[in-house]
Amino acid sequence: MRTFRKDGHIIFWGEAGTVLKERISDQSVDLIFADPPYGIGKRFANFRDKWPSEAGYVQWCESWLDLCIAKLKPNGSLYLMTSTQCAPYLDLFLRKRIYIVSRIIWHYDSSGVQAKRHFGSMYEPIFFCVKDKDNYTFNGDDIKVEARTGAQRKLIDYRKAAPTCYNTEKIPGNVWYYARVRYRMQEYENHPAQKPESLLERIILASSNPGGVVLDPFSGTFTTSAVAKRLNRKSIGIEWEKDYIKTGLRRCGIQKVLDGELLQAVKKNTERRNLNGQHGGAIKADQQQERLFE
Repeated sequence: MRTFRKDGHIIFWGEAGTVLKERISDQSVDLIFADPPYGIGKRFANFRDKWPSEAGYVQWCESWLDLCIAKLKPNGSLYLMTSTQCAPYLDLFLRKRIYIVSRIIWHYDSSGVQAKRHFGSMYEPIFFCVKDKDNYTFNGDDIKVEARTGAQRKLIDYRKAAPTCYNTEKIPGNVWYYARVRYRMQEYENHPAQKPESLLERIILASSNPGGVVLDPFSGTFTTSAVAKRLNRKSIGIEWEKDYIKTGLRRCGIQKVLDGELLQAVKKNTERRNLNGQHGGAIKADQQQERLFE
């Protein structure tokens, strides 16, 4: 296990369960965003997220979720992303240990790559949970969006004693649309399941305050840590794969070199070439990545 830290941001290079157990104090974290491997066979650098059985995968999730819950402050919040297949099991597990405030759907477009023999997956579940249902952080004013009824249709609410226009802003509902991060997007990193900065921004603004501690036990591209830093929160990121550790060190501004290697971003807006030297590799790569989500 190796540790890197700078200006309130910490990266642990190690296995999530071990780090949570040995290096994170109980009741010390304001917000946890957990986006683990989904157990559907996707390739992450040198790791393939495939378990011998669904039951084994669920048991693994339960082990580190118990640790995460212990690390939350009494007024802390947990956001858990999961697959549609395992969401029912984790829902039943969580509701016995923590209060589920909202079951959120992150909806996205398939970008033209569609399933052939079933209805393709175009959403991922997110559980928003808190330790104390009467005492938790929720900064609704910081995440308001346009209320279409009020802002666009300009309807009048005649039910009130003095008829007034509907509000022009509202707190978002539990279905969120954010485009998936794809090759050539400015925020893209080399990862098969990178989450959008805009999605993390909403979660961090809503459920933490400036100076609070945000933890991501499966950091991947370290989007959680990078957004937390931009929003003046502290961050703790845990990751097992060296390639993603290098991404995290660079994105969090912790260091520029690791073991003698200069840490550089994947080159943006360049054409990939196929074996014949013709343009088109980028399109094929995008399509292959899309199919992993279907």
